[in-house]
Amino acid sequence: MADVEDVEIVVAHRERATVRVGEVFLKVDSDQARLDAETDAIVSAPIPTPKILWRKPSVLALAALPGIPLGRLGEPSTASPAAWAAAGAALRTLHDAPLPPRLGRTREQLAAELEFECAWLLTNDVLPTDIITRNRRIAEIALRPWNPVFTHGDLQVAHVFVDGDAITGVIDWSEAAQGDAMYDLATLTLGHPERLKDVVAGYGAEVDLDVIRAWWSLRSLRGVRWLLDHGFDPAAPGCEVDVLKAQARTG
Repeated sequence: MADVEDVEIVVAHRERATVRVGEVFLKVDSDQARLDAETDAIVSAPIPTPKILWRKPSVLALAALPGIPLGRLGEPSTASPAAWAAAGAALRTLHDAPLPPRLGRTREQLAAELEFECAWLLTNDVLPTDIITRNRRIAEIALRPWNPVFTHGDLQVAHVFVDGDAITGVIDWSEAAQGDAMYDLATLTLGHPERLKDVVAGYGAEVDLDVIRAWWSLRSLRGVRWLLDHGFDPAAPGCEVDVLKAQARTG
């Protein structure tokens, strides 16, 4: 039994789960359409992605990527400025690619979600009223017209793998869709505002820093209830609650 690989639960909640067995990741998702969209995005994205080993109903098997995550939310990133810039360059390549067929959320849908989540936060006394109010005002800046691009949709810093200064791959494409380029840039730098300059330098195109900051607030306001409902702690150091407090101080 010495050669038996341990099973590591990477993430698990009611919607989907990812486990690791040796050098293989198994993604289990009850939503077939979402798993189809993720598979299509991995195949069509013009940047490094995990190799698909096989696909069964509700399960996608992926090969592990070399390297380590660019960082972790709530922890200082030890990656070099060049690695962060490389992540920005990879995002630019993705955003310049042909649009995927899957549509993302509209401005109207996002506005409705923002209203609902802020009301829930206030009703349940999750955060002080002034923090919610200030962040909502900031978040509304993101709800302007945008030209849709191929977005990753959940480009958390832990989803980007690097080896030295080079990007070795990007994982977790379950939210890939047509969307706002600034949202990907904001998600990548959420909790790591000091790295925004490096990412923008690598991105190599005009960006609206106010919109990126607005997406920090919007993503965090929308995320608190979901995290609580799925057994995660949005108040962990450096996570959504800390982001909202920081945004309220500077907004």
